[in-house]
Amino acid sequence: MPVVSAVLQTSFLGDMILTTPLLERLAADGPVHVVATPANAGVLANHPAVTSVLVFDKRGADRGIGGLRRMAKRLRAVGAQRALLAQGSNRTAALAWMAGIPERIGFDTSGGRLFTTRRVRYRRDLHHAARLWQLANDAGDERVPTALRPSLFPGEGEFASVNALLARHEVAPDAPLIALAPGSVWATKRWPSFAELAVRSAEHASLEQSRVVVLGAAGDASLAHAIAVAIHEAGAPPVIDATGQLSLLGSAALLSRARVLVTNDSAPLHLASAMNTPTVALFGPTVPAFGFGPLAEQHSIVEHATLSCRPCHAHGPMQCPQGHFRCMRELTPLTVRDAAVKVARPLSFPHL
Repeated sequence: MPVVSAVLQTSFLGDMILTTPLLERLAADGPVHVVATPANAGVLANHPAVTSVLVFDKRGADRGIGGLRRMAKRLRAVGAQRALLAQGSNRTAALAWMAGIPERIGFDTSGGRLFTTRRVRYRRDLHHAARLWQLANDAGDERVPTALRPSLFPGEGEFASVNALLARHEVAPDAPLIALAPGSVWATKRWPSFAELAVRSAEHASLEQSRVVVLGAAGDASLAHAIAVAIHEAGAPPVIDATGQLSLLGSAALLSRARVLVTNDSAPLHLASAMNTPTVALFGPTVPAFGFGPLAEQHSIVEHATLSCRPCHAHGPMQCPQGHFRCMRELTPLTVRDAAVKVARPLSFPHL
């Protein structure tokens, strides 16, 4: 008999992307309904493992006890037999309890663990995708898969948006691309040398035939502009500025066509993992050991491994606590470029 599952994931976008292996696993047992925030719900569009997405605007229309009750009523209607608390705050766990879901599984470190019927050990030694995957294990079972990668499914509309963006920049759909993602919500996660990297990449024999495209939200436009100015002054082909131009799945569609992505420890890293795009991930105040490193088959991590003050924060403070910001300043553009050269796809590879 099919088992109906509800997965509650109301954390950051990257967390939602890393939840997709769990969704695929649960879909083998029956329908899967996902509780998501307005910011991360769209990334699940077209996903074959997802039966429905219930948008929970926990900081807006659904805030407060009234919003929680309305959301619990919607969640109760899907008839889930088990809830998996991928984000286990008190509010999210209380939602599953209020919805009357009989089996509620969460991590033993979660704030809402008192609302759970079973607690899974939070394995700090695992990638977060593997930790989330373990929520579906039987009690006492700590097995993890040998290989794991998230999945996203951009549709025809997303690829059409990418083609339109490239056309506006007079770039052919099959042009080789180098993707840069210089933004982050957390200030100290932003590597300050993306503009110089773009110039150095344009000068390298194996990368010079590729066009640079900058990904990010609309708020990252100033970072894209700085890269564009540097590229222009170097006499290289103009930058393709995609900041604020594409949906989340549109950005994933664009990454599927990129030879390589260079990114901070931020959401584009996980988009690239889902599309298996070769990735160079830059870690400063955070470290891959937190469980949020790249999962693309070809990837490289660039970090200041010997700096004693790392990691300094779970996410990345707005200012360096030591005042020197060495963890990012001392990652050189040449080092990062060479890492990109090593993992980049060849000039000709089959696009989707």
